[in-house]
Amino acid sequence: LILSKRDPKSHDVYKFLIPWIGKGLLVLNGSDWFRHRRLLTPAFHSDILKPYVGLMADSARVMLDKWEKLSYQPLSLEISEHVSLMTLDSLMKCAFSHQSNCQMDRHSNLYIQAVHDLSYLLSSRMRNAFYHNDVLYWFSSAGRRTREAAQRAHQYTDQVIQKRRQQLEQEGGLEAISRKRHLDFLDILLCARTEGGDSLLDEELRAEVDTFMFEGHDTTASGISWLLYALATHPEHQQKCREEIRGVLGDGTSITWDHLGQLPYTTMCIKEALRLYPPVPSIGRDIKETITFPDGRILRAGNSVSLHIYALHHNPRVWENPEVFNPFRFSPENLTLQHSHAFLPFSAGSRNCIGQKFAMNEMKVVLALTLLLFELKPDTMKPPLPISKLVLKSK
Repeated sequence: LILSKRDPKSHDVYKFLIPWIGKGLLVLNGSDWFRHRRLLTPAFHSDILKPYVGLMADSARVMLDKWEKLSYQPLSLEISEHVSLMTLDSLMKCAFSHQSNCQMDRHSNLYIQAVHDLSYLLSSRMRNAFYHNDVLYWFSSAGRRTREAAQRAHQYTDQVIQKRRQQLEQEGGLEAISRKRHLDFLDILLCARTEGGDSLLDEELRAEVDTFMFEGHDTTASGISWLLYALATHPEHQQKCREEIRGVLGDGTSITWDHLGQLPYTTMCIKEALRLYPPVPSIGRDIKETITFPDGRILRAGNSVSLHIYALHHNPRVWENPEVFNPFRFSPENLTLQHSHAFLPFSAGSRNCIGQKFAMNEMKVVLALTLLLFELKPDTMKPPLPISKLVLKSK
Protein backbone atom coordinates (compact mmCIF):
# COMPACT_ATOMS: atom_id res chain seq x y z
CA LEU A 1 0.00 0.00 0.00
CA ILE A 2 2.77 2.43 0.91
CA LEU A 3 4.94 1.82 -2.17
CA SER A 4 1.95 1.95 -4.50
CA LYS A 5 1.51 5.63 -3.66
CA ARG A 6 3.69 8.62 -4.56
CA ASP A 7 4.44 9.67 -1.00
CA PRO A 8 7.70 11.62 -0.75
CA LYS A 9 10.84 9.93 0.47
CA SER A 10 11.72 10.62 4.10
CA HIS A 11 13.38 14.01 4.40
CA ASP A 12 15.20 12.93 7.58
CA VAL A 13 17.16 10.31 5.63
CA TYR A 14 17.82 11.96 2.29
CA LYS A 15 18.48 15.53 3.47
CA PHE A 16 22.11 14.57 4.13
CA LEU A 17 22.62 13.94 0.42
CA ILE A 18 21.37 17.32 -0.83
CA PRO A 19 24.68 19.21 -0.37
CA TRP A 20 26.16 16.82 -2.93
CA ILE A 21 23.43 15.63 -5.28
CA GLY A 22 21.16 18.66 -5.01
CA LYS A 23 17.48 18.27 -5.81
CA GLY A 24 17.60 15.43 -8.29
CA LEU A 25 15.20 12.57 -8.84
CA LEU A 26 16.17 10.78 -5.62
CA VAL A 27 15.00 13.59 -3.32
CA LEU A 28 12.38 15.44 -5.39
CA ASN A 29 8.67 15.16 -4.67
CA GLY A 30 5.35 16.04 -6.26
CA SER A 31 5.16 17.63 -9.70
CA ASP A 32 8.94 18.31 -9.77
CA TRP A 33 9.63 14.60 -9.28
CA PHE A 34 7.10 13.65 -11.97
CA ARG A 35 8.62 16.10 -14.47
CA HIS A 36 12.17 14.85 -13.86
CA ARG A 37 11.10 11.21 -13.99
CA ARG A 38 9.52 11.74 -17.42
CA LEU A 39 12.59 13.58 -18.70
CA LEU A 40 15.01 10.94 -17.41
CA THR A 41 13.13 7.78 -18.43
CA PRO A 42 14.54 7.79 -22.02
CA ALA A 43 18.07 7.67 -20.57
CA PHE A 44 17.41 4.12 -19.37
CA HIS A 45 15.79 2.77 -22.53
CA SER A 46 17.34 -0.46 -23.82
CA ASP A 47 18.66 1.26 -26.96
CA ILE A 48 20.68 3.62 -24.75
CA LEU A 49 21.83 0.91 -22.34
CA LYS A 50 23.09 -1.53 -24.99
CA PRO A 51 26.40 0.23 -25.76
CA TYR A 52 27.08 0.62 -22.04
CA VAL A 53 27.69 -3.15 -21.77
CA GLY A 54 30.99 -2.80 -23.61
CA LEU A 55 32.03 0.13 -21.39
CA MET A 56 31.19 -1.86 -18.26
CA ALA A 57 33.24 -4.79 -19.58
CA ASP A 58 36.24 -2.53 -20.22
CA SER A 59 36.15 -1.28 -16.62
CA ALA A 60 35.68 -4.79 -15.25
CA ARG A 61 38.70 -6.07 -17.20
CA VAL A 62 40.92 -3.35 -15.69
CA MET A 63 39.90 -4.53 -12.22
CA LEU A 64 40.40 -8.20 -13.10
CA ASP A 65 43.86 -7.49 -14.51
CA LYS A 66 44.75 -5.97 -11.13
CA TRP A 67 43.37 -9.03 -9.35
CA GLU A 68 45.38 -11.36 -11.56
CA LYS A 69 48.60 -9.66 -10.48
CA LEU A 70 47.54 -9.71 -6.84
CA SER A 71 46.44 -13.36 -6.99
CA TYR A 72 50.06 -14.54 -6.80
CA GLN A 73 50.31 -13.16 -3.27
CA PRO A 74 49.42 -15.64 -0.49
CA LEU A 75 46.85 -13.27 0.99
CA SER A 76 43.10 -12.83 0.81
CA LEU A 77 41.86 -9.81 -1.12
CA GLU A 78 39.45 -7.23 0.26
CA ILE A 79 37.46 -6.58 -2.91
CA SER A 80 35.06 -3.80 -1.90
CA GLU A 81 37.49 -0.95 -2.60
CA HIS A 82 38.42 -2.43 -5.98
CA VAL A 83 34.76 -2.88 -6.94
CA SER A 84 33.91 0.64 -5.82
CA LEU A 85 36.58 2.16 -8.07
CA MET A 86 35.52 -0.09 -10.94
CA THR A 87 31.89 1.06 -10.77
CA LEU A 88 33.07 4.67 -10.56
CA ASP A 89 35.26 4.17 -13.63
CA SER A 90 32.33 2.63 -15.50
CA LEU A 91 30.02 5.49 -14.53
CA MET A 92 32.48 8.11 -15.77
CA LYS A 93 32.38 6.43 -19.18
CA CYS A 94 28.59 6.10 -19.24
CA ALA A 95 27.83 9.55 -17.81
CA PHE A 96 30.47 11.72 -19.48
CA SER A 97 32.21 9.52 -22.09
CA HIS A 98 35.30 10.11 -19.95
CA GLN A 99 38.15 7.59 -19.82
CA SER A 100 39.40 7.87 -16.27
CA ASN A 101 42.45 6.21 -14.74
CA CYS A 102 40.85 5.98 -11.31
CA GLN A 103 41.32 2.23 -10.92
CA MET A 104 45.07 2.58 -11.23
CA ASP A 105 45.34 5.94 -9.46
CA ARG A 106 42.20 7.26 -7.83
CA HIS A 107 43.99 10.52 -6.96
CA SER A 108 44.62 11.28 -10.64
CA ASN A 109 41.22 12.94 -11.07
CA LEU A 110 39.84 15.51 -8.62
CA TYR A 111 36.25 14.61 -9.45
CA ILE A 112 36.86 10.91 -8.83
CA GLN A 113 38.47 11.76 -5.51
CA ALA A 114 35.58 14.06 -4.60
CA VAL A 115 32.93 11.41 -5.34
CA HIS A 116 34.91 8.82 -3.40
CA ASP A 117 35.29 11.18 -0.42
CA LEU A 118 31.62 12.19 -0.46
CA SER A 119 30.42 8.60 -0.44
CA TYR A 120 32.54 7.91 2.64
CA LEU A 121 31.77 11.18 4.45
CA LEU A 122 28.00 11.02 3.99
CA SER A 123 27.88 7.38 5.08
CA SER A 124 29.93 8.28 8.17
CA ARG A 125 27.61 11.19 8.97
CA MET A 126 24.56 8.93 9.00
CA ARG A 127 26.24 6.63 11.52
CA ASN A 128 27.05 9.48 13.92
CA ALA A 129 23.98 10.82 15.76
CA PHE A 130 25.82 14.01 16.79
CA TYR A 131 26.45 14.84 13.14
CA HIS A 132 22.72 14.72 12.36
CA ASN A 133 22.66 18.24 13.79
CA ASP A 134 23.54 20.58 10.90
CA VAL A 135 25.25 23.18 13.11
CA LEU A 136 27.53 20.63 14.74
CA TYR A 137 28.31 18.92 11.46
CA TRP A 138 29.13 21.92 9.30
CA PHE A 139 31.50 23.29 11.95
CA SER A 140 33.29 19.94 12.27
CA SER A 141 36.31 18.87 10.23
CA ALA A 142 34.15 16.24 8.50
CA GLY A 143 31.61 18.92 7.57
CA ARG A 144 34.32 21.13 6.09
CA ARG A 145 35.69 18.20 4.10
CA THR A 146 32.18 17.44 2.83
CA ARG A 147 31.66 21.04 1.72
CA GLU A 148 35.04 21.12 -0.05
CA ALA A 149 34.44 17.78 -1.79
CA ALA A 150 30.94 18.84 -2.89
CA GLN A 151 32.36 22.06 -4.33
CA ARG A 152 34.97 20.09 -6.30
CA ALA A 153 32.32 17.71 -7.62
CA HIS A 154 30.00 20.57 -8.61
CA GLN A 155 32.79 22.50 -10.32
CA TYR A 156 33.68 19.48 -12.44
CA THR A 157 30.08 18.72 -13.38
CA ASP A 158 29.40 22.38 -14.21
CA GLN A 159 32.49 22.53 -16.43
CA VAL A 160 31.49 19.35 -18.29
CA ILE A 161 27.94 20.65 -18.86
CA GLN A 162 29.15 24.04 -20.11
CA LYS A 163 31.77 22.47 -22.37
CA ARG A 164 29.20 20.07 -23.84
CA ARG A 165 26.74 22.93 -24.44
CA GLN A 166 29.44 24.91 -26.25
CA GLN A 167 30.27 21.90 -28.41
CA LEU A 168 26.61 21.54 -29.30
CA GLU A 169 26.35 25.17 -30.34
CA GLN A 170 29.44 24.87 -32.52
CA GLU A 171 28.29 21.58 -34.11
CA GLY A 172 24.71 22.56 -34.86
CA GLY A 173 22.69 22.11 -31.68
CA LEU A 174 20.74 19.05 -30.64
CA GLU A 175 20.97 17.54 -34.12
CA ALA A 176 24.65 16.95 -33.42
CA ILE A 177 23.71 14.61 -30.57
CA SER A 178 21.33 12.64 -32.79
CA ARG A 179 24.22 12.00 -35.19
CA LYS A 180 26.42 10.46 -32.48
CA ARG A 181 26.80 6.70 -32.61
CA HIS A 182 26.59 6.29 -28.84
CA LEU A 183 24.93 8.65 -26.38
CA ASP A 184 26.10 9.11 -22.81
CA PHE A 185 23.90 10.08 -19.88
CA LEU A 186 24.64 13.79 -20.29
CA ASP A 187 23.71 13.66 -23.99
CA ILE A 188 20.29 12.27 -23.07
CA LEU A 189 19.71 14.93 -20.42
CA LEU A 190 20.64 17.71 -22.84
CA CYS A 191 18.19 16.30 -25.38
CA ALA A 192 15.39 15.72 -22.89
CA ARG A 193 12.23 17.69 -23.63
CA THR A 194 8.68 17.51 -22.31
CA GLU A 195 5.73 17.61 -24.67
CA GLY A 196 5.57 21.36 -24.08
CA GLY A 197 9.24 21.82 -25.01
CA ASP A 198 10.42 22.17 -21.40
CA SER A 199 14.00 21.07 -20.66
CA LEU A 200 16.29 20.81 -17.65
CA LEU A 201 18.09 23.90 -16.37
CA ASP A 202 21.85 23.67 -15.79
CA GLU A 203 21.34 23.37 -12.03
CA GLU A 204 18.87 20.53 -12.61
CA LEU A 205 21.27 18.86 -15.05
CA ARG A 206 24.01 18.93 -12.44
CA ALA A 207 21.69 17.49 -9.80
CA GLU A 208 20.70 14.59 -12.04
CA VAL A 209 24.26 13.81 -13.12
CA ASP A 210 25.42 13.88 -9.48
CA THR A 211 22.44 11.71 -8.48
CA PHE A 212 23.35 9.22 -11.23
CA MET A 213 26.93 9.09 -9.94
CA PHE A 214 25.79 8.57 -6.34
CA GLU A 215 23.14 5.94 -7.04
CA GLY A 216 25.16 4.05 -9.62
CA HIS A 217 28.40 4.02 -7.66
CA ASP A 218 27.97 2.90 -4.06
CA THR A 219 24.80 0.85 -4.45
CA THR A 220 26.03 -1.15 -7.44
CA ALA A 221 29.43 -1.66 -5.81
CA SER A 222 27.67 -3.04 -2.73
CA GLY A 223 25.54 -5.37 -4.85
CA ILE A 224 28.53 -6.71 -6.79
CA SER A 225 30.70 -7.19 -3.69
CA TRP A 226 28.03 -9.14 -1.83
CA LEU A 227 27.21 -11.15 -4.97
CA LEU A 228 30.81 -12.30 -5.29
CA TYR A 229 30.88 -13.17 -1.59
CA ALA A 230 27.62 -15.13 -1.85
CA LEU A 231 28.98 -17.25 -4.70
CA ALA A 232 32.34 -17.67 -2.95
CA THR A 233 30.48 -19.25 -0.02
CA HIS A 234 28.37 -21.44 -2.32
CA PRO A 235 30.85 -23.07 -4.73
CA GLU A 236 28.27 -25.41 -6.27
CA HIS A 237 26.21 -22.47 -7.51
CA GLN A 238 29.37 -20.63 -8.51
CA GLN A 239 30.37 -23.55 -10.73
CA LYS A 240 26.92 -23.78 -12.34
CA CYS A 241 27.10 -20.08 -13.17
CA ARG A 242 30.59 -20.51 -14.59
CA GLU A 243 29.48 -23.36 -16.84
CA GLU A 244 26.48 -21.37 -18.09
CA ILE A 245 28.62 -18.29 -18.72
CA ARG A 246 31.30 -20.29 -20.54
CA GLY A 247 28.63 -21.88 -22.72
CA VAL A 248 27.39 -18.44 -23.79
CA LEU A 249 30.59 -16.35 -23.83
CA GLY A 250 33.31 -18.88 -24.55
CA ASP A 251 36.54 -17.26 -23.38
CA GLY A 252 34.81 -13.92 -22.72
CA THR A 253 36.66 -12.01 -25.44
CA SER A 254 33.38 -10.35 -26.34
CA ILE A 255 30.32 -9.68 -24.20
CA THR A 256 27.23 -7.95 -25.55
CA TRP A 257 23.71 -6.96 -24.53
CA ASP A 258 22.31 -10.08 -26.23
CA HIS A 259 24.57 -12.34 -24.16
CA LEU A 260 23.13 -10.98 -20.92
CA GLY A 261 19.68 -12.32 -21.76
CA GLN A 262 21.06 -15.85 -22.21
CA LEU A 263 22.14 -16.36 -18.58
CA PRO A 264 19.01 -17.46 -16.69
CA TYR A 265 20.76 -19.40 -13.90
CA THR A 266 23.27 -16.62 -13.35
CA THR A 267 20.42 -14.11 -13.19
CA MET A 268 18.67 -16.27 -10.57
CA CYS A 269 21.85 -16.29 -8.47
CA ILE A 270 22.18 -12.51 -8.77
CA LYS A 271 18.60 -12.04 -7.58
CA GLU A 272 19.12 -14.41 -4.66
CA ALA A 273 22.24 -12.47 -3.64
CA LEU A 274 20.21 -9.25 -3.85
CA ARG A 275 17.59 -10.86 -1.61
CA LEU A 276 20.13 -11.84 1.03
CA TYR A 277 22.15 -8.64 0.70
CA PRO A 278 19.95 -5.80 -0.63
CA PRO A 279 22.25 -2.85 -1.47
CA VAL A 280 19.74 -0.37 -0.01
CA PRO A 281 18.63 -2.08 3.22
CA SER A 282 15.84 0.36 4.09
CA ILE A 283 13.88 3.22 2.56
CA GLY A 284 11.78 5.95 4.14
CA ARG A 285 8.48 7.57 3.23
CA ASP A 286 6.58 10.56 4.62
CA ILE A 287 2.89 9.64 4.63
CA LYS A 288 0.69 12.33 3.07
CA GLU A 289 -2.67 10.54 3.18
CA THR A 290 -4.00 8.26 5.92
CA ILE A 291 -3.72 4.58 4.97
CA THR A 292 -6.08 1.87 6.26
CA PHE A 293 -4.66 -1.65 6.04
CA PRO A 294 -6.82 -4.72 5.28
CA ASP A 295 -6.69 -5.80 8.95
CA GLY A 296 -8.09 -2.45 10.08
CA ARG A 297 -4.88 -0.86 11.32
CA ILE A 298 -4.40 2.79 10.40
CA LEU A 299 -1.29 4.73 9.44
CA ARG A 300 -2.13 8.39 9.76
CA ALA A 301 -0.99 11.20 7.50
CA GLY A 302 2.01 13.10 8.82
CA ASN A 303 3.87 10.01 10.01
CA SER A 304 7.24 8.97 8.64
CA VAL A 305 7.82 5.27 8.09
CA SER A 306 10.91 3.19 7.44
CA LEU A 307 10.50 0.14 5.22
CA HIS A 308 13.23 -2.34 6.20
CA ILE A 309 13.95 -4.25 3.01
CA TYR A 310 16.72 -6.32 4.63
CA ALA A 311 14.26 -7.53 7.29
CA LEU A 312 11.61 -8.26 4.65
CA HIS A 313 14.06 -10.35 2.63
CA HIS A 314 14.99 -12.33 5.76
CA ASN A 315 11.45 -12.75 7.10
CA PRO A 316 10.52 -16.47 7.42
CA ARG A 317 6.83 -15.57 6.97
CA VAL A 318 7.70 -14.24 3.51
CA TRP A 319 10.57 -16.54 2.50
CA GLU A 320 10.93 -20.19 3.46
CA ASN A 321 14.34 -20.81 5.09
CA PRO A 322 15.34 -17.20 4.39
CA GLU A 323 19.00 -17.60 5.42
CA VAL A 324 19.57 -20.36 2.85
CA PHE A 325 21.04 -19.33 -0.52
CA ASN A 326 18.55 -20.82 -2.96
CA PRO A 327 18.49 -19.28 -6.45
CA PHE A 328 15.56 -21.49 -7.47
CA ARG A 329 13.31 -19.09 -5.56
CA PHE A 330 13.58 -17.03 -8.75
CA SER A 331 12.91 -19.80 -11.27
CA PRO A 332 10.04 -18.99 -13.67
CA GLU A 333 7.68 -21.44 -11.98
CA ASN A 334 8.39 -20.08 -8.48
CA LEU A 335 8.13 -16.44 -9.55
CA THR A 336 4.43 -16.94 -10.20
CA LEU A 337 3.98 -17.94 -6.53
CA GLN A 338 5.93 -14.96 -5.20
CA HIS A 339 4.18 -11.89 -3.80
CA SER A 340 4.82 -8.84 -5.97
CA HIS A 341 6.37 -6.98 -3.03
CA ALA A 342 8.33 -9.83 -1.44
CA PHE A 343 11.52 -8.91 -3.34
CA LEU A 344 12.41 -5.21 -3.28
CA PRO A 345 16.12 -4.61 -3.99
CA PHE A 346 15.12 -1.72 -6.26
CA SER A 347 12.03 -0.66 -4.28
CA ALA A 348 8.67 -0.81 -6.10
CA GLY A 349 5.82 1.32 -7.34
CA SER A 350 6.12 4.60 -9.21
CA ARG A 351 9.16 5.64 -7.14
CA ASN A 352 11.17 2.51 -7.84
CA CYS A 353 14.80 2.69 -8.95
CA ILE A 354 14.93 4.13 -12.46
CA GLY A 355 18.38 2.61 -13.02
CA GLN A 356 17.68 -0.99 -12.07
CA LYS A 357 18.33 -2.36 -15.59
CA PHE A 358 21.64 -0.49 -15.66
CA ALA A 359 22.60 -2.03 -12.30
CA MET A 360 21.53 -5.56 -13.24
CA ASN A 361 23.49 -5.35 -16.49
CA GLU A 362 26.63 -4.28 -14.68
CA MET A 363 26.28 -7.08 -12.14
CA LYS A 364 25.93 -9.64 -14.94
CA VAL A 365 28.92 -8.28 -16.86
CA VAL A 366 31.22 -8.19 -13.84
CA LEU A 367 30.17 -11.61 -12.57
CA ALA A 368 30.51 -13.24 -16.00
CA LEU A 369 34.01 -11.91 -16.64
CA THR A 370 35.11 -12.65 -13.06
CA LEU A 371 34.01 -16.29 -13.07
CA LEU A 372 35.72 -16.94 -16.40
CA LEU A 373 39.04 -15.96 -14.81
CA PHE A 374 38.81 -16.81 -11.13
CA GLU A 375 37.51 -19.34 -8.65
CA LEU A 376 36.15 -17.39 -5.69
CA LYS A 377 36.78 -18.56 -2.14
CA PRO A 378 35.83 -16.78 1.10
CA ASP A 379 38.30 -15.74 3.76
CA THR A 380 37.00 -17.95 6.57
CA MET A 381 39.10 -16.04 9.12
CA LYS A 382 37.36 -12.74 8.33
CA PRO A 383 33.70 -13.35 7.45
CA PRO A 384 32.01 -10.05 6.58
CA LEU A 385 29.22 -8.84 8.86
CA PRO A 386 26.47 -6.89 7.06
CA ILE A 387 25.97 -3.39 8.43
CA SER A 388 22.77 -1.56 7.57
CA LYS A 389 23.63 1.99 6.50
CA LEU A 390 22.23 4.00 3.60
CA VAL A 391 24.00 1.31 1.53
CA LEU A 392 24.66 -2.20 2.86
CA LYS A 393 28.30 -2.37 3.94
CA SER A 394 30.35 -4.95 5.81
CA LYS A 395 32.26 -4.87 9.07
